Parts: sequence; structure tokens; C-alpha cells
Amino acid sequence: MKFQNPIIKGFHPDPSICRVGEDYYLVHSSFEYFPGIPIFHSRDLVNWEQIGNCISRAEQMNLRYVGNSGGIWAPTIRYDRGIFYVTATLEQYGNFIVSTSDPRSEWSDPVWVPVGGIDPSLYFENGRAYYCTNQSIHPGKEEITLEEIDIHTGMLKSPVTSIWSGTGGGYLEAPHIYHHDGWYYLMAAEGGTYFNHMATIARSRSLWGEYVGYSGNPILTNRHDTTREVQCSGHGDLFQDHFGNWWMVHLAIRPARRTMSHLGRETFLTPVVWKDGWPTIKGGRMETIEKEGPLWNNQRKLARWEADFNSCSWEPQWIFLRERKEALFKRGEGYLRLISSMQSVCTDIGNTFAAVRQPDFNCVIETVYQFNPEELGDESGLAIYLESGFHYRFGKRKTNQGEFLILEKTAEDFLQTACLIPIENGKIRLRIECDKEQYHFYYAIGEGEVTLACSASTRFLSCEIAGKCFTGVVMGLYALSQKQTSAYMEVESFIIEPCYDKYKKSTHSFQEFL
Repeated sequence: MKFQNPIIKGFHPDPSICRVGEDYYLVHSSFEYFPGIPIFHSRDLVNWEQIGNCISRAEQMNLRYVGNSGGIWAPTIRYDRGIFYVTATLEQYGNFIVSTSDPRSEWSDPVWVPVGGIDPSLYFENGRAYYCTNQSIHPGKEEITLEEIDIHTGMLKSPVTSIWSGTGGGYLEAPHIYHHDGWYYLMAAEGGTYFNHMATIARSRSLWGEYVGYSGNPILTNRHDTTREVQCSGHGDLFQDHFGNWWMVHLAIRPARRTMSHLGRETFLTPVVWKDGWPTIKGGRMETIEKEGPLWNNQRKLARWEADFNSCSWEPQWIFLRERKEALFKRGEGYLRLISSMQSVCTDIGNTFAAVRQPDFNCVIETVYQFNPEELGDESGLAIYLESGFHYRFGKRKTNQGEFLILEKTAEDFLQTACLIPIENGKIRLRIECDKEQYHFYYAIGEGEVTLACSASTRFLSCEIAGKCFTGVVMGLYALSQKQTSAYMEVESFIIEPCYDKYKKSTHSFQEFL
């Protein structure tokens, strides 16, 4: 059966998967965003629902001081004897494990593991737990190391042992151990998480090694793929479905403009076959958008998503920069109120920012809200955000000359006001139409006609322009001020809808899109 990659689109890097019966669970890196480590569920591998976040309470983990692309890196999810375990790295702090008996409920406080390196993984066998990272115990040498741990306390129960040094591709990371047909397999990522990225594999008769690399390495890479349809494939996790078929989930990007992508690294799925005792990618080691594999359900298109402001609870898709300051938000009774917070620097989006990941290249984001600014600089609207120095803000602002609809583009030390339109009082309707190369910004007042304000390139929000950026574009609501104010933004609706046809320019009233 044919299916389309990515299976989870947008900023969802470093996937790890586990199966329990006929249920499948996926986790991803979340970096500087809270809640952290989104978790998805599926029963067919191609249709996924986010069911929560593993780090969902402020007291679990403090992300307040992490930088751009810092925070939580590269989780692994595993299941053993009725308990789900997720381990990950909190950059600059160390490695931790959280657990639960029900992945739809809250997860435990972290158990810290006194092991260095990043991209930790767990392997369970005969009631014992083993921990694996890319910690090097020999200076100047890249290594994957293994140790037995107490899963309840994180304490080591064996020495740290070097088990493999990779193929020489550099940036050895993301290790996972599997047992199959009497062999232990160690899969890792090499080449760095950009255009030389790849998945490599080794095996041993003993858990502790010596692991010997496959002569056909790498088993997955798009580093010499001139089609440029998919790039940066690597950092994967192998698993067997409940019918006995083998698969790999892994990260990759889809370029939007030449070699640039603003969505960041996404989650791909590819079938695996065993040849001469080694797992290999069915159809060749280069990933593609269209795949064929032994699926049992059709893949559905992404659906329209709308926040339910009748509920006081945040849907799991919402994310916040480093923390959610509860005093700045109030939701329920059909609206979401955002209390304006002050900017600390000119490129700062502020603390009052509630976002979701952009779900695909072609999509529409819409909101209807009211905002009565009180002080000069009071501002609210929609933001498209990559990191602190790279974002676009589209909203209403109070200035010395009056109230205006503005589009302000920030790209490092480049700051441009792309539109400045006088705006009347009343309900504000904002709409952003997205495609691979541009964002198109529309507005209406009350029930008036939707009008194009301006368009802006996606280029300056691409991860490659921003530099060493591990995240991807998120889109959401913001409320800013330059000094203390009592102004607030009251939102009636927030909608994101993927689009599968080429856009037609909006010339109708806003009601026709709702």
C-alpha cells in the first residue's frame, strides 16, 4: 500500500517509537518549548494523534534559561513490564528518565542518570535496564558507550563500557540497541544532522560487544541524492509491527527553496527488510516522499484544527517559549485572553506567546480577536516564529501617529516594517496563507472584506539562514508592550487548516473562510 512521507509533518525531529500490542507511540525533541517531548499514538503507523507531552508540569523541569535550540534533545521511548519510559537530554544539565503506566496521563518527575553524552537510549532484557549514549571515555575518540542502570534511581550498576566507534562519518550519536535472531544490533546516526546525515548499523553476539559495522553502511542517507526531494535523512529507530514487518522512523527535511526549509526536520517512515542478517531499507537507502509498504489502513489527509476556548484546558498541541506563565493567559467561556507582556529586547517575542507547530508548507492560519491598546507600543496579533532573532509579527500596534496594522520582519540584525496600514476599532480578523516560498498576510475589520496586506518570503525563517537551528517554524498568538499596560488580547477563534490545492487570492469576506 502506498503512503506519503512525512508521516508527521512540521517541526517533529529525532523520532523514537515503541509498540505495545497493536498500539504505537512516538516521541520527538522539543528543544526550548514547553510542554516538552510531544507524544503521539497510532494504530496503523500513518495516522497519528498527539495525546500529550511527557514534560507537562513546570515543576518537572526548568527550561527558563535554555537558549535557542537548547532545552530537551533526542528522546527515546521504550516499554517494559507495564511501564513506559522516556529518556532524553536536557542540554547543559544532563540525561534523565520519566515514566508512566499510561502515556495519555501525566509522566513522573525526572530521574537523573549520571552518564555523559547526548541522545540517550534504553534497552531492557531479563528484568535489567541498560543505558546507551555517545559519551566518550577515551579523549579525542568518538564512541557509543553502554552501562547497566537501576531504572528506578538512575544509578549505575556496571562500568561505562565503549562498544562501538562508528564508521568514521563523524558526529556519532543517536544510538539504539535491538536484539534479533541471536544478534544484538546497534544503530546510530553519523555525519551531523544536516546534508551528510545518515543512519549506520553494527552487530555483535554479545550485548557488550565487540560490535562490527555493516559493510553496506550507511543503511539510510540522502547525502548524494540530486533530486533534492528529501534531504538530511538520519537519526532513526527500528521496530517490528504486530504483523511481523520491520520499519524505521527517522528524521529528514523537505526543502522549500533550493536547500532551505523553514519547517525543520520532520518524521518519516520507511519499510525495512532483512538481508544476510542485516536490516536494509526496502527500495534503496535514499528516502522518498512516496513510499510503499505492508500497511493495513489508508493514510488520511491532515484535518482542520480549531482550538476549543470553551475549555479551560490547553490542547496538547499548544507550546510556549521555555515556560507557560499562567498569569498571562485566561481561557474558557468561549475565549482566550492574552495579557500583554513587555519586550526585553527588540527581537524578543515576549512571554505572551502561545503557538502550535506549522503543520505543512501549504496551510492557512486564522484568528478573530479584539484588542484595545492603551499605551504606545501595545501590540497583538499572529506571529510566525523560528527563534528569537528570526520571526514575523502581524498585528495591531499603537503608535504616536495612531493605531496601525503592521507586519514586522526580524532576521538577526535586519528589522523591516513591511506594512503599516491605518486600522479602525473593531473586531480584527487575521489570516495567513502559507506556501513553500511565501507567507501571504490578510486582514479584515468586523465583517468586512478580506484584504491582502502584503506577502513575505519564507527564506528568512529557514533553519539554514538562521544557522545552527534545530527547530522549525511555529505559528501563534502574541501580545506585546513596551511598558506596563493593562491592555489584553481577547481571542474568539484560532484555526489552522492544511491546504492541498494551489491558493487563490482571497477576495471574499472573511465569513466565507470560517
